[in-house]
Amino acid sequence: MSETTHDSAVAMSAPPTSDEGLTPAQRAQKYGLSQSGARPGLVAYIRELWDRRHFISAFASAKMTAQYSQAKLGQVWQVATPLLNAAVYYLIFGLLIGTRDGVPDFVPFLVTGVFIFTFTQSSVMAGTKAISGNLGLVRALHFPRACLPISFCLMQLQQLLFSMGVLVVILLGFGQMPTWSWLLIIPALALQFVFNTGLAMVMARLGSKTPDLAQLMPFLMRTWMYASGVMFSMDVILKGKDIPGWVEAVLNANPALVYIDLMRFALIDSFTSDKLPPHVWAFAGGWALLMGVVGFVYFWKAEERYGRG
Repeated sequence: MSETTHDSAVAMSAPPTSDEGLTPAQRAQKYGLSQSGARPGLVAYIRELWDRRHFISAFASAKMTAQYSQAKLGQVWQVATPLLNAAVYYLIFGLLIGTRDGVPDFVPFLVTGVFIFTFTQSSVMAGTKAISGNLGLVRALHFPRACLPISFCLMQLQQLLFSMGVLVVILLGFGQMPTWSWLLIIPALALQFVFNTGLAMVMARLGSKTPDLAQLMPFLMRTWMYASGVMFSMDVILKGKDIPGWVEAVLNANPALVYIDLMRFALIDSFTSDKLPPHVWAFAGGWALLMGVVGFVYFWKAEERYGRG
């Protein structure tokens, strides 16, 4: 047997390399490889989001511009839609059902409620389709997926701020002059934005696996609206009613009601502190902290699964 043939025989009979007993994860670790699209640590994930803050802002602005690009009135619909809703609610609830009775400054009261609830409603609806409605972008580019629900909530905040100009005109038209309490708009909207974003992240993860959830959300949001005192005063409705204490406590802790009433308190003179739910600022901060943290972590946990299958 030649020397070459002998060497080949020895090589074929050599024992298997040590890699054969390793799992894929162990083999990757041995050679310094990392999984493509793997979920980063929480701190690293937050850092990546901060690095892409300009993308989040630009994406939100582009989506807002494109939303009504096919409509002749364009961005006017940002204000017209909630105003038309308010007009319908005033006709049905204010005039026909009589919910305006016992509510001073009912028109500012109603319009404020509609605008603030629409902010939460639109954020949740957009968040539900943030992943499932942008699969092409998710599959084509590598970026923190939380950029999408955050961008959509930021877009809704921009729309609300645009609409606030019309709300101010309505308030002035009904004799509500600016006071120092109007400065409370800033912390109230900041807390509501954090709450909306956390809830949108929860819905984005759920909607990424169950696209049909987007069809169910309008019914859920409508039910939530009826329980949030948008078209009527919860204080007037509950007064004198024989209802269990825990039911009243649940209604008063409703986050949508909390943020609506805070905005009404800031803007409307006749909506005094005695009409606010108990511990309203504690509830507002607590809901924002709870939903912001829980929603963010819940969304981050599924980071590597978005857009796959």
